Amino acid sequence: MTVAAFTLAACSASSAPATGNAADSSSSGGATASSGTSTSATTYPLTLDSCGFEVTVDSAPQRVLTIKSSTTEMLLALGLSDRIAATAFLDGPVPEWLSDAAEGNDAVTSPLSTQAPGAEAVTEVEPDLVYAGWESNLTAESAGDRGTLATLGVASYVSPSACKGEAYMPDPLTFDDVFVDITEVGTIFDVQASAAELVAQQRAELEAVVPDERGLTALWYSSGTDIPYVGAGIGAPQMIMEAAGLTNVAADVHDTWTPFGWEDVVAADPDVIVLVDAAWNTADSKIAMLEENPATANLNAVQEQRYVVIPFAATEAGVRNVSAVSDVVKQVGALTVGTDDSAAG
Repeated sequence: MTVAAFTLAACSASSAPATGNAADSSSSGGATASSGTSTSATTYPLTLDSCGFEVTVDSAPQRVLTIKSSTTEMLLALGLSDRIAATAFLDGPVPEWLSDAAEGNDAVTSPLSTQAPGAEAVTEVEPDLVYAGWESNLTAESAGDRGTLATLGVASYVSPSACKGEAYMPDPLTFDDVFVDITEVGTIFDVQASAAELVAQQRAELEAVVPDERGLTALWYSSGTDIPYVGAGIGAPQMIMEAAGLTNVAADVHDTWTPFGWEDVVAADPDVIVLVDAAWNTADSKIAMLEENPATANLNAVQEQRYVVIPFAATEAGVRNVSAVSDVVKQVGALTVGTDDSAAG
C-alpha cells in the first residue's frame, strides 16, 4: 500500500471525489473511486482523495489500525473484524448489534490507547492502513502525519464526513453523506456487496422513522461547564435532531459543534435537552450540573427532567447515526411537554 504524499490543490466541494465502484483510470493506470453504485469488484491500485490527500491503495488492506469508534464500528458493520489489527481512542463499547462482529477480536476490547496513539505505537502495530475518525488523529503529535506514514509504507484514510477543509467538509452533513462514506470504505476493502446491503438496511430503517410532530426545541449538550459545547447547525447532531423532528436551538451557528453561552441556553429555554454520555463526561454529571447551576435550574426542561441521553460514539458521522435517530425519537416520545411551555404552543 502506498500513498502519494502531497496535498491536492483546493477544489470545489462538488468536484471532491465521491464513492462507488472502482473504474479504470487512464491517468493513474489503476482505478479511482467514483460516484457509481455498482457492486463490481475493486480494481487495484485504487486512488482516492482523502480530505485533500491523495491515497493509492495497492490491494485490499489486511492490517488496519482504527482510531475512534466511528472507524472501528464501520469495519465491524462491514464484516471486516479480521482486518482490525489494533484500535485506539474508542468512545465507548460497541453497540449491541455489533457485539457479535466484535467478539473474539482482542484489539476491539483492548485498545492501544484511550487517546490517539503515538507514532511509536503505530510502528509496532505494523499496519498497512491507519483509518482515522478525525484529521487531527493524523499529526506528528498523534499517530504520525500522513506524509511520514507514507514514507513508511503506511496508507492513511480519514472518514470523508469528518473532513474539515472547506472543499471537503459536508455543509450540512446529511445521511446521504454517511451512506457515501460506507460505500467508499466498501470500495477500499473490496466488499461492495456488504456496503450496499448495509446502506440499504440503514436507508430502510431511516425511512421507517416517524419524527416527533410536536415542534419541540432541543439543546444538544455535548460537554463543558463554564461554557457548554453544543451541537450546531451543520454536523451530526443537527442531522440527527432534524430527522427526529426536533428544532435545534443552536441551528443558526454555522458549525458542527460550537461554544454556546448559558445565557443563550436560558433565552432559548429548550423543550428537551439531549445529553451526550461519555465515560469522561457522563450524562449524569451534566444533569447534576444543570440542576445545581442557578442559571439553568429553572429551565423548563430541567424542572421537568426532559432529558434524552445518547452515547458519544453515536454522535459522530458513522454507522450508528440512523439508530441514534430511532433512539432519540423513542425517548422524546416518552416525554410529556405541557402546552404552556412547549414550542408547539
